[in-house]
Amino acid sequence: MTSESRAVPSLECPGVLAVVAERAVAESLRSVAAATDQSFVQETAPIGRSVWMSADLVVLDAAAARECGARLPRRDRVVVVCAGTPAIADWQAAAEVGADRVVGLPEGEGMLVAVFAERNTRREAGGAVVSVVAGTGGAGASTLAAAIALTAARAGKADAAPGVLLLDADPLGSGLDLLLGVEGTPGLRWSGLSVEGGRVLADALHAALPSRAGVSVIACDRGSRTGGLTPAAATAVAEAGRRAGSLVVCDVARYPGEVGASLVELADLVVVVVPATVRGGVSSARVLSWIGERNPHRGIVVRGPAPGGLGAADLAAILDAPVIAVMRPAPRLDVELERGGLDPGRRSPLAAAAGSVLDVLAARPRSGRWAA
Repeated sequence: MTSESRAVPSLECPGVLAVVAERAVAESLRSVAAATDQSFVQETAPIGRSVWMSADLVVLDAAAARECGARLPRRDRVVVVCAGTPAIADWQAAAEVGADRVVGLPEGEGMLVAVFAERNTRREAGGAVVSVVAGTGGAGASTLAAAIALTAARAGKADAAPGVLLLDADPLGSGLDLLLGVEGTPGLRWSGLSVEGGRVLADALHAALPSRAGVSVIACDRGSRTGGLTPAAATAVAEAGRRAGSLVVCDVARYPGEVGASLVELADLVVVVVPATVRGGVSSARVLSWIGERNPHRGIVVRGPAPGGLGAADLAAILDAPVIAVMRPAPRLDVELERGGLDPGRRSPLAAAAGSVLDVLAARPRSGRWAA
């Protein structure tokens, strides 16, 4: 493989992504990439989140490290480089971005050869993040989020070893652990999660969480206004799951907030549950407005009944959003939730809607986020 340098952020899944200004440092990096048979792409700041997260290894100078640390989520395999012996400013910049190490060049080229030669353990299939939001109160977003997670686990849609992660990001809700019937199962909740350097190990997280039927759930703490949830923790968990190849399903509060905005922004698909009523449509329009400012990859699941005859096509036109599924009422759902937790049958309306969401997600380009 021949190393190359590009000035446009159009490369899909680069091996080594370098953001360095000094020519001598860039040439040294290019030589190491060629020696280790790694693709090499040089960009200028600012870089996009998609390129940042998809690269196998990111190499930054101090200025780029400060810029990326202030604007982008933490990730693993980041190295800060400089010409000569690293100074205090280089170490400070490395701390801001959460870098693994600081290397001075050309003296540290031997260390870089070893770092470049390491291959990322990211699974080829990759993970995905789906955020589910209610268009209005009582729309059933939490139930659909749980159904998506359970349907994916049952169907083997999340084919990577870590399985499915279900994130409770609505602290004023009843709790996804209660919805799944695992509220009495010991395990980690949001308040017990310690995020070191903005990173979480997905395998360890799965092992610490209460689970059911292949779905690991991290729920909000009851009795707390925030549920123990922070934007940094939510982002770290979702990104860790996606990097490890998991399907991550997030139940996001419908009102704008830092946590919800973060999970909507990084999602591969945002699903808004819209009741087939005039009031549901009006409320959903406001929700879709703030979502659209952060992520163009959104669609609606229309939930019946439609007492006034409002159809899915009417709602799609009014809301300017594609219809992913139309979901008829689920019989005996309330009784099911009271007696042991959600368990959507394979032919249930919930399972059908969840399957449609998973089909849309599976159809996305495998190189990453859709083009806007």
